[in-house]
Amino acid sequence: MSQRHILIIDDEENLRHMLTAMLRKQGVNVDVAASGREALQRLAAQVYDFILCDIRMPEMDGHAFLQQALERGVTAPIIMMTAYGSVDTAVACMQEGAYDFISKPFKQDEIIIVLKKAEERERLKEENRQLRAQAVSGSSFHGLIGRNPAMLALYDQISRVADLKTTVLIQGESGTGKELVARAIHTSGARAQQPFVAVNCGAISEHLLESELFGHVKGAFTGAINDKAGLFEQANGGTLLLDEVGEMPPPLQVKLLRVLQEGEIRRVGAAVSQRVDVRVVSATARDLQAEVASSRFREDLFFRLNVFTVQLPPLRERLDDLPLLADQFVRSCSARMGREPAPRLTSDALRHLISYSWPGNVRELENVIERSLVLCDGDQLKECCLVAVDAAAMGQDGGDNLSIKQAERMMEMDLIRRALERTGGNRTHAARLLEISHRALLYKMKEYGLE
Repeated sequence: MSQRHILIIDDEENLRHMLTAMLRKQGVNVDVAASGREALQRLAAQVYDFILCDIRMPEMDGHAFLQQALERGVTAPIIMMTAYGSVDTAVACMQEGAYDFISKPFKQDEIIIVLKKAEERERLKEENRQLRAQAVSGSSFHGLIGRNPAMLALYDQISRVADLKTTVLIQGESGTGKELVARAIHTSGARAQQPFVAVNCGAISEHLLESELFGHVKGAFTGAINDKAGLFEQANGGTLLLDEVGEMPPPLQVKLLRVLQEGEIRRVGAAVSQRVDVRVVSATARDLQAEVASSRFREDLFFRLNVFTVQLPPLRERLDDLPLLADQFVRSCSARMGREPAPRLTSDALRHLISYSWPGNVRELENVIERSLVLCDGDQLKECCLVAVDAAAMGQDGGDNLSIKQAERMMEMDLIRRALERTGGNRTHAARLLEISHRALLYKMKEYGLE
């Protein structure tokens, strides 16, 4: 216990003095606070290894302090001190995130034993974090791929927050892998064996989304012929990902805020609420701060969701990871197609891929690789195979040209050129490969200037 830093929170001065004297004999650094509010002020300026907190205090009791501390991302084990008659409250505190509780009056060695148990748990957690960090030193981490410094920092963030119940907000452009990050947080944490449930808040209408999230009872609305559990209930004990949370309608934002505050949900049409233990992770491609400023997103909900923020880098900012990603996609897509062995991505194809800005990020890269595998034969994936990338005018306009018609023309032109190359200029055979008539091929060759 020596050199540890402990915060004692109790409104009884005599108890504060007794605990301070006892712990300092153990070589522990001790700070004290007479109330929950004073403790929160200390936590804003100092990081503690452990916190001893009385439950019954005026102004802000220990239960309220615990909730505030956890919302602020405090990771130190919080041990509640409770007098006889408050055990139920202490147990409720443990369910919400307290490490343990000890009943007053207690003997000095009881406090030491509880603190040493907490210290051992923290040591094991740190060892696990280091083991995760060693695994991260490779090129993949729970489904995420890359060893760019931004990705290594991301893996470390995931490892630090994985075991906590803290709400996490994942921000990043479309296609950067926000759901993969949410799954990595889940699978690398204490809830890994519990359900992981995801919902896209922008893909479901407001009325249906409420029923989807919270469930409904029979007869709640037309078509509700049976009771139905919502996604919060399905994710009980595990993790719920609210994807595209910025798309959530304002009335549902209010109800979500209440769930995060109270830890309870109420099915549509039900008369009573029920408690749920769900770790909420949200994701968005929107700038939620800008949405708050424009009154499209509730500020209080933003603060609840934004306790811990993870920012995903776009692919254009980590192009050094592109060869790893491309190789993985070639192998995984080939396996899905039953194409073994997987073709090798040539150096000219890699240079071609790296020259592009990838506005659709990792998802776009995977789609490009898959389309190219569909269109190309052989044991090598060459530059000329990247038809879909050419169709997006890669390297010419940086992907800013969003014209579908132009992209289709470029793809069609490239397919015709490649079919003619493959058949040595035999137009009849080329038309057969392209699955169009000979007459249509001649017309298109003239249109595209391929005479």
